[in-house]
Amino acid sequence: MHFKLIVAFVQDDKTDRVMKAAREAGATGATVINHARGEGLKVSKTFFGLTLETQRDVLLFLVEEHLSREILETIAAAGKFEEDPGSGIAIQIDVEDAVGVTQQVATLCPLVEEEL
Repeated sequence: MHFKLIVAFVQDDKTDRVMKAAREAGATGATVINHARGEGLKVSKTFFGLTLETQRDVLLFLVEEHLSREILETIAAAGKFEEDPGSGIAIQIDVEDAVGVTQQVATLCPLVEEEL
């Protein structure tokens, strides 16, 4: 079984919605890194040196490769990444190897059995 790592940078008020959507699309869990900061095309506004931007969360999903595209698109729709500029982005990266995923493999095998 092969995995992809989906990394999503999400406005913190959309984290729960994106997590729920990803799980419904087949993600078996995630790691959340809170209070990330970043900058896009437009430089963030400041007020007396304080940034007036919303906080971001970084969501890490280790997903089975056959489910990854659907999960990625579901994350983008739930976070409204295309509709609301600056609301977030998501990428997927090939994972060469993974350990500690025995429970996930047991859960995912019936779902992707015909693809393997």
